[in-house]
Amino acid sequence: MHVAKWFAVAAASLLSTGFLYQAISGWFDRRRFVRDGRFIFLANGSRIYVREAGAGSPAVVFEAGIGASSLNWRHVQERMAGLTGTLAYDRAGLGWSGPRHSPRTPSSVAEELHELLQRAGVRPPLILVGHSFGGLVVRKYALLYPGEVAGLVLVDPMRCEEYPPYNPEMARKLLAGRRLCAGAVPVARFGLARVGLGSLICGSGKVAAKLSSIAGENTRYVLGRIDGEIGKLPPETRPMLVALWSRPAFYAEMGAYLKDIPDIVKQMSDAAPIGDIPVTVLTPGRSAPLTEECLRGIGERARQIVVPDCEHWIHLDRPELVAGAIRELLEGCGAPEPASASR
Repeated sequence: MHVAKWFAVAAASLLSTGFLYQAISGWFDRRRFVRDGRFIFLANGSRIYVREAGAGSPAVVFEAGIGASSLNWRHVQERMAGLTGTLAYDRAGLGWSGPRHSPRTPSSVAEELHELLQRAGVRPPLILVGHSFGGLVVRKYALLYPGEVAGLVLVDPMRCEEYPPYNPEMARKLLAGRRLCAGAVPVARFGLARVGLGSLICGSGKVAAKLSSIAGENTRYVLGRIDGEIGKLPPETRPMLVALWSRPAFYAEMGAYLKDIPDIVKQMSDAAPIGDIPVTVLTPGRSAPLTEECLRGIGERARQIVVPDCEHWIHLDRPELVAGAIRELLEGCGAPEPASASR
């Protein structure tokens, strides 16, 4: 009985220490890493973090993938900031933004983005750049506000036919992902995610390897994907990624996105083609190219560029190519205007 009580006390002490470690670290993270951006409040109470760079018009607006943040666009945003105004942001519930107060469907996110840009002082015309799920969001934006959009760049946009309800086999993988996210919430709450990610991203990786050795196959797969993508981001962003991916809210929100994918897919599978707006679709060479029918379903002026030797994260593998696609749209709009005309 004495030994059992000792173990209970020790376990409670460790959990308390981990919880305190995560809380204090999270407080310092927010003070350290949000200085190069600002927060904008929406009418529904959402507190949205934006990072702006450059000046001029048309402004380039970046929309990240389903669980990603504005950090994903650093390489491309830096390239475009010398030509025109740019804005990247964290959707509500992700990155440094506050909790979400609206659904995660592309129409709802596009409406929030519209309000965000108005409150940020970013005036049309706009060039919208979206990766994966973000590609669906910017498509919806162009359908809702066609008079504001000068062009779109879709970076390997999410393909509705690959997900439920049109692909029942994917439902099993999504369920596994949701379970993994649910299990990661308490792990993050008590600081273990921070320790493991810090080792994987900023350290030797030994602690992460030890933790993954006692975890399931899904956890090892996720850690492998993270490790593979991290090297493509600027080194200075790695501590920021540890901070973001250590938050319990990140895993809770990611699980909620995975749960809502069928509703996301249903909404966009019925979406009309975009009218007289140029759309450039970047498809990784290791995926099947979009058919002509799929391109016409996206937009009347949609064209496809297949990027050789690339997978899903084209903007991390080939940021210069994504920047080039944006630059072509800018040139089609004429010379950028002075900064005073764009804000």
